[in-house]
Amino acid sequence: MAVVPQAIRDFLDTETPPAWIDEACSRVPEILLDHANCELKAASTALGFLYRYPDRTRLAQCMSRLAREELRHFEQVRSIMEDMGVPFERLTASRYAGGLRDAVRDEEPYKLLDLLLVGALIEARSCERFAALAPHLPEKLGKFYNGLLASEARHFEHYIAFAKSECGVTEEEIDVRLEELKAIESRLIEDPDPQFRFHSGSPCRG
Repeated sequence: MAVVPQAIRDFLDTETPPAWIDEACSRVPEILLDHANCELKAASTALGFLYRYPDRTRLAQCMSRLAREELRHFEQVRSIMEDMGVPFERLTASRYAGGLRDAVRDEEPYKLLDLLLVGALIEARSCERFAALAPHLPEKLGKFYNGLLASEARHFEHYIAFAKSECGVTEEEIDVRLEELKAIESRLIEDPDPQFRFHSGSPCRG
């Protein structure tokens, strides 16, 4: 049985709606396709930190490792897709990712802070959804998703740690901004969503 790490459970303000889990279990090929795209985007996000903040040594080193790990996950998902006969295609960004990134501020150091907090939210939600899905999927895929829990939780912890150490803002400022972003994230997860993706909201019916 997959269990959401307690730190992730405490961090997120809302759980994945049961209707999304039911929908996902009936649309596994689509979940895999979007998952593969998400891993590519996660690697690209990590590389974006390298390009934008190369002078921040600890951040750059961590993001370099993270990009390689996300690409390894991409390869693993692609292998499962090949075994299942699911073709790969590029997908546009979901409402979830776009909605969070639209909230990122332009001025520094708040841009870096927001990018790190958004990264933490996305990794935490991914971890929670892997745990929610794993018990309901075919054995091989469920085992794979269960195996991703630790890495997603670790990525979440990295993003939070860098938000606290790299931005030069007070803990109070971090907490206030995190609550604002959590509220946006919760709405994106709970509100009806016409698009079905790995991070989409409640499925629209009819």
